[in-house]
Amino acid sequence: MGTIAILGAMREEIEPLLSHMDNIKEVNYANNIFYEASFKGKDVVVAYSKIGKVFSSLTATLLIEKFGCDTLLFSGVAGAISSDLKIGDLVIADGLCQHDLDITAFGHPHGYVPEGEVCIPTDVRLREIAKDIAKAKGIELKEGIIATGDQFVACSDRKNWVKETFNAHALEMEGASVAVVCNALNIPFFILRAISDTADGSADIDFDTFLDSSAKISAGFILEMVERI
Repeated sequence: MGTIAILGAMREEIEPLLSHMDNIKEVNYANNIFYEASFKGKDVVVAYSKIGKVFSSLTATLLIEKFGCDTLLFSGVAGAISSDLKIGDLVIADGLCQHDLDITAFGHPHGYVPEGEVCIPTDVRLREIAKDIAKAKGIELKEGIIATGDQFVACSDRKNWVKETFNAHALEMEGASVAVVCNALNIPFFILRAISDTADGSADIDFDTFLDSSAKISAGFILEMVERI
């Protein structure tokens, strides 16, 4: 078994992970901090990328190329755009798309660029491990498309557009860019999000209120994943 990367976007998303780690060593690189550690005998590297697609692409690439990680798990929060999701719910991505990628002027669909794909699937085996954990713990785990963009979407009209255009369940700002990196480098990856805000027009209020609690829910589940991999 190689080294497992655990990535979040914000410090709040990785702090609940680090509190359970042993033998933590901080590595400062590329204007960021990477935490080499162990968890129940497994070698892990934990990092938060900072918000957005560019930073998450950079950090995911470094976790793979510099730190030699051969599996990547993403833990964090997201906004719901499906009415089936409520605050605190866990959703795993079966695919990820970029809702703000738009060259439709050239006749292409939203989210597509030549030699790319609109929706990148996550690793089937990792999703099955997650479902087994959820079943054993009696946790309801939702599964669907997660849409990524470099904007915090609080507008209900935009949320509805993303939902209809991509058949998406949740919105965030890093998952699809991590998917592009892992897909290109043949690294199995898994994206887990706990819902921190909902589609009812109060996203900006909900996010600040529920960030910490939702991040802890996601982190706890990711640690279970590390044990099973």
